[in-house]
Amino acid sequence: MALPASAQQPVTVSPPSKLTLSFMAQQRTSIDELARRELGQAISGDPDRDIRLLQRLLDRGIVKAGDVSTLQAMGVVLGDLLAGELGLDWVMYDDASGRSRALHDAQTDTYLFPVTMISRRQQVGNEKPVAAIYVDAKAVVEQARPRLPFQ
Repeated sequence: MALPASAQQPVTVSPPSKLTLSFMAQQRTSIDELARRELGQAISGDPDRDIRLLQRLLDRGIVKAGDVSTLQAMGVVLGDLLAGELGLDWVMYDDASGRSRALHDAQTDTYLFPVTMISRRQQVGNEKPVAAIYVDAKAVVEQARPRLPFQ
């Protein structure tokens, strides 16, 4: 789910290209349109509301385990929620395994890979709730950050 950069083989991190940003915008739009059409509800940017919406897409069978592209689009929406709450930035992460869209925490040099957080689980029959995926990903970053005095 997340690895500190120091635990990796050499990696290259760069800002997403305009093409990548455009593709991610299309993914967000596809989930928003799907949710509006099937659930009568739009993506709002509110973590609690949107996490419930993503879960309903799965629970009602609207998005199936084999629909990798839609599951990954849901991962982009999940990533946007994490980025907004934790102050993370979308980056391109290149390593020996390939190129991935990731969220980077500049405070800890930690990376999250939300695009596949939902899809990989669904593909192997793991039905971990979206809320639990979100909480776990958030905890990875928060635990890596230094504690502030008096907190």
